[in-house]
Amino acid sequence: MAKNKKDVNPSTISSVEETLTRTEQYLEENYKTLLIGLAVIVLLVGLGWLGKLYISKRNDEAQSQMFQAEKYLEIDSLKLALNGDGNYLGFLDIARDYKFTNSGNLAKYSAGICYLHMGNYNEAIDFLTKYSKKDKVIGSLAIGAIGDAYIELGNLEKGLSKYIEAADFAKNSFNTPLFLMKAAEIYELTGKFPEALKLYERIENQYPESTEGTTIEKYIARVKLLIK
Repeated sequence: MAKNKKDVNPSTISSVEETLTRTEQYLEENYKTLLIGLAVIVLLVGLGWLGKLYISKRNDEAQSQMFQAEKYLEIDSLKLALNGDGNYLGFLDIARDYKFTNSGNLAKYSAGICYLHMGNYNEAIDFLTKYSKKDKVIGSLAIGAIGDAYIELGNLEKGLSKYIEAADFAKNSFNTPLFLMKAAEIYELTGKFPEALKLYERIENQYPESTEGTTIEKYIARVKLLIK
C-alpha cells in the first residue's frame, strides 16, 4: 500500500523546502546575469542562422556567375574564364568576392586549372594550393594538377610527391590509377625502375578494370626488362 502522508519523514520535507528556498534566492540574486546569458545565447543562435542564410544566398549568386566562366573554360577561352566578359565575372573575381562560399572555393580550383593550361605554373600552384579540398575527387585532381605544374617547372621531385599524394587522397578507380601511372613514369624517367614497378603492380592488383589497368601489363613487362 502507498505510504500515508503522515508517514513522510519531516526532515525530508524540510530538506526539500530548504533546497527550494536556496534556488529561489539564487535566482533572485542572479536573475540579471542569467537573463544576459540567455540573451547572448539567443543572439548567437540568431546570428548563426542569419550567417548561414547570407552565405547560402551569396553562394547562389556565385553559382550564377560561375556558369558562364565554366562555359569559357570548356571552349578554352581561358582569359575570359579567368577575368570575365563584362557581363559575368571570371574565376578570379568570384574567388575574391565570394571567398566564404563553396562556389568561391571552387573558383580557386578553376582559376588554377586555367593558369596551368596557360603555362603560368607558379600562379596555378598558388590557386590550386588555396583551394580547400572538401571534395575528395576534385581535391585529388587539384593536388595532381599541382604536380603537373611542378613537373613543367622542372621540379620532378615535388611533382612526383604530389602525384602520389593525389593518388592516395581520393582512392577511387579513376583518380588513383591515373596519378599512380604518372608517378611511375617519373620514376622510370629518373631511373628508379623498382619503384616504378611497385606502382604499376599496384594498379594491376587494385585497379585492373581502370583505363590504366587494361594496358598495365606492357608497362610491367617493360620495366622488368629494365631492372634486369
